[in-house]
Amino acid sequence: MLDGFTEFDVAVSATTIHGRRGGSGPPLLLLHGFPETHLMWHRVAPALAREHTVVLADLRGNGGSGAPPSSPDHAPYSMQALANDQVELMQAFGFERFGVAGHDRGARCAYRMALDHPAVVDRLALLDVVPTGDAFDSAGMDFALGFWVWSFLAAPYPVPERLIEGAPAVLVDYALDHWGEDPAAFPPDVRAAYAEHLSRPATIHAICEQYRAAATLDYAADSRDRGTRRIECAVLVLWSAGGAVAAWYDVLDVWRQWARDVQGRSIAAGHFLPEEAPGEVGAALRAFFAG
Repeated sequence: MLDGFTEFDVAVSATTIHGRRGGSGPPLLLLHGFPETHLMWHRVAPALAREHTVVLADLRGNGGSGAPPSSPDHAPYSMQALANDQVELMQAFGFERFGVAGHDRGARCAYRMALDHPAVVDRLALLDVVPTGDAFDSAGMDFALGFWVWSFLAAPYPVPERLIEGAPAVLVDYALDHWGEDPAAFPPDVRAAYAEHLSRPATIHAICEQYRAAATLDYAADSRDRGTRRIECAVLVLWSAGGAVAAWYDVLDVWRQWARDVQGRSIAAGHFLPEEAPGEVGAALRAFFAG
């Protein structure tokens, strides 16, 4: 898995970021979602690495990256803080401008990076998300029941932490099997890696803090920026044809309120697009990041 990619641990201002790097050419940063790590890109990254220097990074508090202490306002786990880590990581590799693709939580980090660091992000791909603020503002009964993890993980400490510690594999398997459409896309070794990552108390707390920050600081940032700031670079949006994002939102219309140049389409797969439809996702990303 990810043969030819070299592991790294790079110190940034607030923590250490872990991941893998491979290939050559224009730099491309790939960011993962919940409940996964950078390994979620293992079926897409090798093809991208034929034309790009591909950096697969674990978000702060996830996978092998550091999990610094949080604070009462959850600021260390806001998407602004996570985006700053990734900008510093790419700068450490000598990349002052680069493409970014993110899935799920990684997409939220990626679009915040494009808003806060417009000179850094060359092109932006967002997989199966709408902005955090839009999601909360339009939330209703379907959202409460379908995206229950947003409320569960954001619940006060230590309730979700203690419950997850008791059976991390249950949460991982539920997410992969119910949010995805093809359980066979997640082989046992990948499932085990995700469950191991979600079994460490520091990681569990960091992930919960991310969701607490989403409901407070990230929501406030989106509310502040909506209609006043726009993503300047070209944006590609891909989403699951049969998933909640497709059912609840006019995806392109939502993102066109945030960015000047948006293209995209649905893909016949579940939420975990890079693992469930790697050929189609890889081809779309290669074409988009080729410019």
